[in-house]
Amino acid sequence: VPRVKLGSQGLEISRIGLGCRGMSPNHCPPKPEPEPEPEPEMIKLIQHAIDRGVTFLDTSDPYGPHINELLIGKAIKGMREKVQIASKFGISLKEGKMDICGEPEYVRACCEASLKRLDIDCIDLYYVHRIDIRVPIEITMGELKKLVEEGKIKYIGLSEACAATIRRAHTMHPITAVQMEWSLWTRDLEEEIVPTCR
Repeated sequence: VPRVKLGSQGLEISRIGLGCRGMSPNHCPPKPEPEPEPEPEMIKLIQHAIDRGVTFLDTSDPYGPHINELLIGKAIKGMREKVQIASKFGISLKEGKMDICGEPEYVRACCEASLKRLDIDCIDLYYVHRIDIRVPIEITMGELKKLVEEGKIKYIGLSEACAATIRRAHTMHPITAVQMEWSLWTRDLEEEIVPTCR
């Protein structure tokens, strides 16, 4: 699988990535008696992808919740140098309802918990999963910048952000990636988002 540069900061990834969201329960609280997960099959799938050159793995802390990062941590054991991990923070479940948070303490706590679950020292690409409109993006980015300086994350990304937010965030620290739907059915981001990113 060919490799490409993502953004202008130096991150190099496989042209095809593996989105791992569907490999574990999603955005829901764990059931009192969870059904057995097909974990061994998912680990084999991830390792098969890596062996074939698909080395960019995408996850997020609410996937499972948390189960997906644990799964990836098990799958990449012994092959960390071969993969690039993207994870996200910013969505939590409180009393069964989704909450968005960009407070600095929350940013740091999420990053440290994700590092532990993934069993790695540094996340290659760490996204703000959703923008907390109650917290200026500059505050959230300030904490992410500290995490970069501390070596806990390498690159910063935004997910589902408007052009103005991307511009404001970028003044604090370079944004390496923006994750949004771009398809034949969803073209509206071509008006502002794509030109802003370029």
